[in-house]
Amino acid sequence: MALRINDTIPNLTVETDQGTLNLHDWIGDSWAILFSHPKDFTPVCTTEFGAVAQLADEWAKRGTKVMGISVDGVEEHKQWKGDIEKFAGAEASFPIIADSDLAVAKAFDMLPAEAYLPDGRTPAHTATVRSVFIVSPDKKLQLSMTYPMSVGRNFAEVLRALDGLQATFGNPIATPANWQVGQDVIVALSLNDDQAREKFGDLDIKLPYLRTAKYTG
Repeated sequence: MALRINDTIPNLTVETDQGTLNLHDWIGDSWAILFSHPKDFTPVCTTEFGAVAQLADEWAKRGTKVMGISVDGVEEHKQWKGDIEKFAGAEASFPIIADSDLAVAKAFDMLPAEAYLPDGRTPAHTATVRSVFIVSPDKKLQLSMTYPMSVGRNFAEVLRALDGLQATFGNPIATPANWQVGQDVIVALSLNDDQAREKFGDLDIKLPYLRTAKYTG
């Protein structure tokens, strides 16, 4: 069954390079990002893990935990982290799930239930394990995106999307295209003009259904 926005993520117990972890317990009261990869010691994935490592302070500022997923084993993850840190010039302090049994990949609908790892496999056998999942503190999926193996993910965009999710979570607002923190937000249609002015102050009514206001954080 597909994992959709606002679904509660599977509460799996997973093996990582930092020991056995339960996903819901690990998330706790934080936001979380899980990002998956089809194989260790591959070039695009190494650059992506490096980008995540370099953003450690930004994740911390946003109260967000990050966890990698790869379908290789714990020992491979530990060895690969040396390459990641050498490339990125930053410590890869986040855990990486060893999903060698594909339990996570299947539970998060990255691979079909009948998928298996053949002998002598290549990354192509698990090509769809190339996703990002952003999860809110209530353990619900808030955003997912999947990339092909040939295109490295833009973690500046993941960070921007996280900012948007945190700004709108539980608030009657949305963010417009290309929104950045500090820019105006869209007021939800659940509020009429008077209610919106009472809550947000001045409105910029661009269209009857498109009203923006200052974002106060």
